[in-house]
Amino acid sequence: MGISFTVLSSGSTGNATVVRNEETTLMIDAGLSAKRIDELLKERDVTGEEIDGILVTHEHSDHIKGLGAVARKYDLPIYANEKTWEAMEKSIGKIAEENRIVMDSGEVRDFGSLRVESFGISHDAAEPVGYCFYDGNEKLSVATDLGYMSDKVKQALSDSNVMVLEANHDIEMLRMGRYPWNIKRRILGDMGHLSNVAAGEALSELLTGDLKRTYLAHLSRDHNMMELAKMTVRDSMEERGCFYKDSEFKLCDTYYDRPTPWDKVSEP
Repeated sequence: MGISFTVLSSGSTGNATVVRNEETTLMIDAGLSAKRIDELLKERDVTGEEIDGILVTHEHSDHIKGLGAVARKYDLPIYANEKTWEAMEKSIGKIAEENRIVMDSGEVRDFGSLRVESFGISHDAAEPVGYCFYDGNEKLSVATDLGYMSDKVKQALSDSNVMVLEANHDIEMLRMGRYPWNIKRRILGDMGHLSNVAAGEALSELLTGDLKRTYLAHLSRDHNMMELAKMTVRDSMEERGCFYKDSEFKLCDTYYDRPTPWDKVSEP
């Protein structure tokens, strides 16, 4: 079977992704209400009882809104580093001690035949992380909410077959938008969010024969559009001499209001 995944929802209104192989089903973040997460899971023929655990990237509400409720409803273990636990405990309510599991940044943990590696990212949270998933020769990487693409993050993402990567905003739309300047400065900063241009710059370095697809994620509803994001990412890559055909590498959509289709990492 290998690795399959669906991005249930992506954006500032809520984030959740499901990754599974033949033995294990994991959720990354639970940033919507428990009711909405159940609805999105049902759309992809998954039940809460099938989930084996929830991996947390960081404590912002669009990533943990339904975390406590979902974990209690289905008696699920939650995996997060110690600083993230400290930052989110008051927000998620009481969690059974046996379901409160510390997974350090940089730790590699096996869930049956599904190997998971966390890696540190730059964002204005306590200790934010992304995740890589391995099954045999397959590798899926998920990296959103990162202010810039550091060398360490590039190293973590290298050799991925499929990636979920942030392309949060169009820089000019953000600069001209209605947000106050202090929020714009935060988003544009090294601990904010990755722009379309920055996503393209990163992909121009990460695009190898191994990388087949990248899902552009965590798009701002106020300062971005999917077609604009894909066009800007392509232009940014080509400006750096990175040319490709759709048959060789694809940019894929994510949505804030519906899940992506199941994607098998092994598929060309």
